[in-house]
Amino acid sequence: MFRHRDRGRTFVHNVQLAALLSFVAGVVNIVGVLSFKTLTTNVTGHFAFFSEELFSNNYGLAFLSMIYVLSFFLGAFLANTTMEMTSRGSVHFSYMLPLLIEIFLLALVAFSSYDHAVGLSCVLLVAMGLQNALVTKISGSVVRTTHLTGLFTDLGIELSQMIFYKKSHERKRLKRAIVLKAIIIGGFFFGGIMGALMYGWFDRRTLCLPIFILLVALYYDRMLLGYYRFRRKHQGNHQ
Repeated sequence: MFRHRDRGRTFVHNVQLAALLSFVAGVVNIVGVLSFKTLTTNVTGHFAFFSEELFSNNYGLAFLSMIYVLSFFLGAFLANTTMEMTSRGSVHFSYMLPLLIEIFLLALVAFSSYDHAVGLSCVLLVAMGLQNALVTKISGSVVRTTHLTGLFTDLGIELSQMIFYKKSHERKRLKRAIVLKAIIIGGFFFGGIMGALMYGWFDRRTLCLPIFILLVALYYDRMLLGYYRFRRKHQGNHQ
């Protein structure tokens, strides 16, 4: 689901990517809200808070909102930079470094004895900015997993188009787009619900669940790559 790019990607690859990483984002989002009272998977709300604090002359809090926005931006910048650097060696592994960085950042928040809400919120925002940029780049901007505003907008448009578009190839394209967005929305919601239920027992260590999911996804992708290489080599030896 991570290795394939451009024409090599299929609808199934995007569904796998969407389901797993939207669930991860949903868990991270609720942990950020319950632990730090901070939105950690998007920056739209922080721009609203910035304007509100400016209006109230709370310049320190307005500045803090901009720090949160810049943290998300830093994650996106870091994702693309690491992918560009590693893709020069092997495009198959260009996704591994940003994912490992995300895992490290989530683990840092989960197990840190440091209890500063602002600092740990920034760490989660970097992780989610990184994930969103990674998924966007891998899928060719088809999949986004950390916020839902654009998804609901596109879903409303596409459901409306289903009324008017009658050609079979158009309806097939729309159905796939609708299913993909429904999976992302459902994954995000389910992740949020699961994270909230687990938070009562595990507190910030609820983040161990998305960490585990990311590690399994990495291992699964690596195993598939090894299998395909072995099969090609085996077939080559018998020709």
